[in-house]
Amino acid sequence: MLQSAKARIHRHDAEVATMAVIRPASSRIYTIAILAFAYAILGILMNSVGVVILQSIQHLGATKPMGSLLEACKDLSVVAASFFLATRVAVFGFRRTMIVALLIMAAACLTASFVGTFPAMQLLFVATGLCFGVVKVATYSTIGLLARDRQDHASITGTIEGAFMVGVLAGVWIFSVFIAADRNGSGWLHVYWLIAGLCLLSALSWAALSLDERGAEGSHTQAGWREMASLAVLPATIVALAALFLYVLIEQGVGSWLPTFNSEVLHLPAAMSVQMSTIFLASLAVGRLGSGLVLRQFHWLPVLLTCLFAIAILILISLPLARGVMPRADIGWASAPAAAYLFPLLGLFLAPIYPTLCSVALSGLPRPSHPAMVGLIVIFSALGGTLGSFITGMLFQHLPGAIAFYFLLVPMTLIALILPMIRRRSRGTAAA
Repeated sequence: MLQSAKARIHRHDAEVATMAVIRPASSRIYTIAILAFAYAILGILMNSVGVVILQSIQHLGATKPMGSLLEACKDLSVVAASFFLATRVAVFGFRRTMIVALLIMAAACLTASFVGTFPAMQLLFVATGLCFGVVKVATYSTIGLLARDRQDHASITGTIEGAFMVGVLAGVWIFSVFIAADRNGSGWLHVYWLIAGLCLLSALSWAALSLDERGAEGSHTQAGWREMASLAVLPATIVALAALFLYVLIEQGVGSWLPTFNSEVLHLPAAMSVQMSTIFLASLAVGRLGSGLVLRQFHWLPVLLTCLFAIAILILISLPLARGVMPRADIGWASAPAAAYLFPLLGLFLAPIYPTLCSVALSGLPRPSHPAMVGLIVIFSALGGTLGSFITGMLFQHLPGAIAFYFLLVPMTLIALILPMIRRRSRGTAAA
């Protein structure tokens, strides 16, 4: 199994120089644009769990333990889709997968809006998780068809992931607008009419697209789980998945607990603590979109090492500024502690790491192996996110002040040590 996987990678050497089927530039740009649009919609839904938990408790009769189940509905569905469906996406077709998934998401949104019960919300996040799992496979596999070379692959991946973060950031404000306008406790559910409309628009855009999927020929011959297993034991895959696991551990640890840091350590009001956490999301969005340009000019290894160094500097500068902050009744955006603005800027330098690692892992493989590899990436990302949130929460529980976030330096150091190993492994499979 290991030898067959290695043989496929060696056959891939000649393919790297001509990764994309030649197509008109306008068609290629349109495809990238609708990929980004669909991914941004997923960003809105995937990161709305916290808001929906709050609204479910206040208006749908859910308890806090019941609300916590929504996160599990989403995450377990993502893992299930990646494990059971990832290797079948190429058989069904990337374009058709996108259309069907977007239609399912539209139907789930409308159902949640009209039914307006907590079980409907659970079903919505189950559908969202399943659709995200298969759409991510289709998206990353399509990037492999579009990319001209490895740098172009990394650039497109950074742009698409940047669009996802734009969706995450937009979702915070979209939900807040509908919640603010709610007068009867159910008006906020109308937000799902808007999201369903966006899903339908995206599905129609995909229906109008002619996508050449010949570059993925051979995906249907792969042996499903056995293909994933054969990839998982390759040294190049092991080091890439380890780095991705550690990255998501960092990002989710910060993202999940930044509002708590703002409230308990910086003593910001509850609403302001949540609002200021969007600085982190905005930084991630800007960083990922910017990485699409930077990686066209520079090799990924020095870029990522520079990012890790900048993150360490920001941590060591911003967290000491959080010491001794005292509660104030008149605090506002203009008078917030400097740490409230500096620490979330980690997102600018965290942002390029995930899409670049995904790109390096995928562009070193033959296109028929991309769906199986994306399935592994999604599974390990979900596990890293869950563990990162849990570990950071435990540290906040048992350590004083901002000390919990110093823990980020540990996985960051490990990633810095792993990156040269990934570079060597990628050189061993194809010219980087």
